[in-house]
Amino acid sequence: MGAFPTTLPGMSEHLDPRGAIGVFDSGVGGLTVVRALMERLPFESIHYFGDTARVPYGVKSVQTIAHYTTQIAEFLLEKRVKLLIIACNTMAAVAAQLVRDLSPTPVLDVIDAGAVSALAASRSKRIGVIGTPTTINSNAYARAIHGIDPEARLTSQACALFVPLVEEGWLDHPVTRLTAQEYLKPVLAENIDSLVLGCTHYPLLKPLLRDVVGPDVALVDSAEAMAEQTAALLAQRNLSNPERTPPTYHFWVTDVPLRFQTIGERFLGRGLNNVHVVQW
Repeated sequence: MGAFPTTLPGMSEHLDPRGAIGVFDSGVGGLTVVRALMERLPFESIHYFGDTARVPYGVKSVQTIAHYTTQIAEFLLEKRVKLLIIACNTMAAVAAQLVRDLSPTPVLDVIDAGAVSALAASRSKRIGVIGTPTTINSNAYARAIHGIDPEARLTSQACALFVPLVEEGWLDHPVTRLTAQEYLKPVLAENIDSLVLGCTHYPLLKPLLRDVVGPDVALVDSAEAMAEQTAALLAQRNLSNPERTPPTYHFWVTDVPLRFQTIGERFLGRGLNNVHVVQW
């Protein structure tokens, strides 16, 4: 598995460099990826899709997750995006290959980006991965990392409570700190030197997690990793937007829950405009 497993010769010939990047997630978590893309690629337009009516995906069957994921990918492909990014670890773990099979555009996913960055950050090849129970149980990170370096040693930990704590805004709350210490105790006992934040909610906990793991463990932010991989792919495929004009951002959701604006702006680090509701 290389850095760009989805690009094929000639694939980019019919794509418009001025087209938008399509990013999708089961809810609001993928906005951390959008934020990293905005900062890294300030001239690229973005279509973001969050399946807010059907979140969470982590408790659903593989078949249902696969169906929802391909439905959303097809919606964004109709917008003629030049690149698809699967920003949800659960979607990527279950259905990344399905999306690659149906997409005429390159497809990137957070698991592959995180795996590449984790190995680059690790000196000892002892890597920790934290994520939702579905992501951890899928072994997707283990497969991705071992596909690049079979000698890497992984320690995985499901952190089911982190997502609700982040959405509650308890980013530096004593309860969140105690929870992190409990979750990470067995991971740190394995002498890891890099820790993959294997859920798009987790980058908001970076300052707290930095305190818990200490200065000797590199935190691998899947959102930042994805932004770097996206920049590299666009340059490699001559798909970078040649126009230096302000980009447009559109946010497509299947429901607008009461706290969507508040949570979304917290994830995005700026105002959330151009929100459209998709009725399915």
